[in-house]
Amino acid sequence: MAKRFENKHVLITGAARGIGFEIACQFAKEGAVLSLLDFSEALLEEAVAQLQLLTSVVHSYHVDISVRADVDLAVLTAENRQPIDVLINNAGIAFETPFLQIEEQEWKKILDVNLTGMFYVSQSVCRHMAIRKKGVVVNMSSKNGLDGEFGYAHYNASKAGVIMLTKTMALELAHLNIRVNAVCPGYIQTPLSETIDSKAFVDNFVKSYIPMNRVGKPNEIAPLFLFLSSEESSFMTGQILIADGGQLAGQKPGQSLIENI
Repeated sequence: MAKRFENKHVLITGAARGIGFEIACQFAKEGAVLSLLDFSEALLEEAVAQLQLLTSVVHSYHVDISVRADVDLAVLTAENRQPIDVLINNAGIAFETPFLQIEEQEWKKILDVNLTGMFYVSQSVCRHMAIRKKGVVVNMSSKNGLDGEFGYAHYNASKAGVIMLTKTMALELAHLNIRVNAVCPGYIQTPLSETIDSKAFVDNFVKSYIPMNRVGKPNEIAPLFLFLSSEESSFMTGQILIADGGQLAGQKPGQSLIENI
């Protein structure tokens, strides 16, 4: 059976762990040539070693995507190896800080990585795609870009910005045959979140907010990026796919209401 991304060059930011690594694994299984960007050199090396077991071609770039010159150099190097067919903008960070306590440096850090960094990578890659009049971009947003959450004003703002960046890119690049869409996950349990959030916190969050009564897993989110990157979604651009266990559908009913259904 033919693989969906055989010899397609896929560049993924924030690819060394969590959802980004799972996305890379699933693209690798579909035959993609991978270029991985990440801020953590050690984690990047580990990711490459694991991915090389799934695909023969994996390149890595130790890059802070908030630094424009470093982004442009990495993208140019990747392009010179093989033209980039798909860009997955996954890199992002989050801090939990009440609005009145957010310091300027923390605000800037979140926006510099989650939004400005995404802009840098997208513009650098899309300038090459525009010459070929062909390409796909899939951005990582969040349920928090559509519905705020206490303690995350900067993160929420950055992810809302990603949604509008996605829509505007889609409008401006459609005539160049470049499609741009985004994915908005809800609470996804990653190795990082497992070290930060206690079981009691997770249980209470699920009980209070998620109708499906569980958190999501990276392997439930990664396929959405492959779908939006494939010919299966060839008539989709400027769209936002939400995967949040029903959290944004409305207020979760209490147990007493459920028992009476």
